[in-house]
Amino acid sequence: MHKIIFMVIFSTLLFSSEIQTRPGVLPEKEMQAQNVIIAEMVVKETSKSLPQVVDKYTTLASVKNQGATLIYTFEINTGSKSDEAVRKEDRTRMKEAVTMGVCKTTYKFLQAGIDTSYVYISEKSKAKLFEFNISLEDCPVILE
Repeated sequence: MHKIIFMVIFSTLLFSSEIQTRPGVLPEKEMQAQNVIIAEMVVKETSKSLPQVVDKYTTLASVKNQGATLIYTFEINTGSKSDEAVRKEDRTRMKEAVTMGVCKTTYKFLQAGIDTSYVYISEKSKAKLFEFNISLEDCPVILE
């Protein structure tokens, strides 16, 4: 999963240089508009390599944006576990791991107001298993 997050960050940094910005601090409205453009660029670049296998259980199936929020959809091969068992047994562990991973690898994006949502669906049933919406408030203080 870290490989995908790195790819997203790298793509964004690479293509964000195309965005026209003025020196100094942008007004809030302009900053929000710029964040939407950055999110759209991440979606465009990341989508080129999808679907992408993350590990033996997980595939990144799609990425889209809703304003300045990046929404990643992953399919999980739950094996013989039922969707309900996965929801009950794995939610807490998954939320902690995903939140820490996103906070560590995209902290600058979160500081800029580009939030992230990870949606996990069952590969078999296509039912939603989890959705984790991550913003700066979800992250512990990370020393730069």
